[in-house]
Amino acid sequence: MRITMIGSGYVGLVSGVCFADFGHDVICVDNDVSKIEALKMGAIPIFEPGLEQLVADNVRSGRLSFSTAVEECVEASDVVFIAVGTPSRRGDGHADLSYVYAVAREIAMHIKGFTVVVTKSTVPVGTGDEVERIIRETNPEADVAVVSNPEFLREGAAIEDFKRPDRIVIGLDDDRAREVMTEVYRPLYLNQAPLLFTSRRTSELIKYAANAFLAMKITFINEMADLCEKVGANVQEVSRGIGLDGRIGSKFLHAGPGYGGSCFPKDALALAKTAQDYDSPVRLIETTISINDNRKRAMGRKVVAAVGGDVRGKTIAVLGLTFKPNTDDMRDSPAISVIQALQDAGASIVGYDPEGMENAAKVIDDISYADDAYGAAQGADAVVIVTEWNQFRALDFLRLKSVMKTPVLVDLRNIYRREEVVRHGFDYTSIGRPTETGKAAKRA
Repeated sequence: MRITMIGSGYVGLVSGVCFADFGHDVICVDNDVSKIEALKMGAIPIFEPGLEQLVADNVRSGRLSFSTAVEECVEASDVVFIAVGTPSRRGDGHADLSYVYAVAREIAMHIKGFTVVVTKSTVPVGTGDEVERIIRETNPEADVAVVSNPEFLREGAAIEDFKRPDRIVIGLDDDRAREVMTEVYRPLYLNQAPLLFTSRRTSELIKYAANAFLAMKITFINEMADLCEKVGANVQEVSRGIGLDGRIGSKFLHAGPGYGGSCFPKDALALAKTAQDYDSPVRLIETTISINDNRKRAMGRKVVAAVGGDVRGKTIAVLGLTFKPNTDDMRDSPAISVIQALQDAGASIVGYDPEGMENAAKVIDDISYADDAYGAAQGADAVVIVTEWNQFRALDFLRLKSVMKTPVLVDLRNIYRREEVVRHGFDYTSIGRPTETGKAAKRA
């Protein structure tokens, strides 16, 4: 199959490279000339484990190339994927579809022969209808089928997710397009990946519903963590106890500072806005959004309390800035709100992240950076673990304590056992677990 992937950001690049690795001929297209030139030189604009090698291998094989020339790429393609951004629109929170629609107009005049146009971008219900309308209005002679094929990639594990998916959702109403999409994903049949063919609108809604449900699950366990702190229970044991129930499952039941990233925040908000437009509000999702937004800043107040209630003039080391490990993505990272809350309270911040500091500098002001965790902790009044990178899971507590001004550790990911940290002379605060006394807080 000859595939054009329009948009060489996270989704487009990972998807295009994996399709090429399946044996398809893939051209990744982007209007960012500097990005395309960098990709041609082997420079990858995002951090994703294994991606750099996979790009190099498939470029070397001749199956993967990069271009800014939309016209010649579309004309030669059997399938054109649209994988451009759909950020939250300023002012009302709806998904901004301007990039998707601009691509539809651009490719319309260059379609030659039967072509399947696939929206890989996360889009609200009805977007495929509008993409088809735009293409047919721009080029009435176009022989085209518009398909919805949402992605379900986790940053940090995207290649594995693409090659061994739980499911592949494909929304269409054209038998020819069904044959083409079956062939596109044929290499996955060996893994018995289930292809779920649905209507286009159903496919579009599945992606939003999935992300909103997972966001709600995270928010649920975070609220249980708050309750655990009040009653003297352990949220990790609660999570395990309910997660062993096959109807619930253990994934996304890890208490922390709130969800972030490129998907959950914007997709939950877009779903809520779409539901309001159709006079069918999703109140659970609306509440989830509100709770999560408030929680991130509340984690900053939790740090202030752990330091004694006053951080003015004090230095706080923040370990982990990205929204999750194994990515350099800072979008809606809890660290942003935690740091802002600490700065508002008068603290100075020193941060360290294995991959995210360059992007963090674009969104966080007045912060210093260190070369490693111990450099960040030098002279600090407290260390806060916000993102659970592997290198933070085995800190040398003797070394850490020796460089800190005050041995205070706030573990917002529950990486450590309290007794281990306290044994090394630290004051330790975690999420949803009993204090050293193991007693519940007194009721007012």
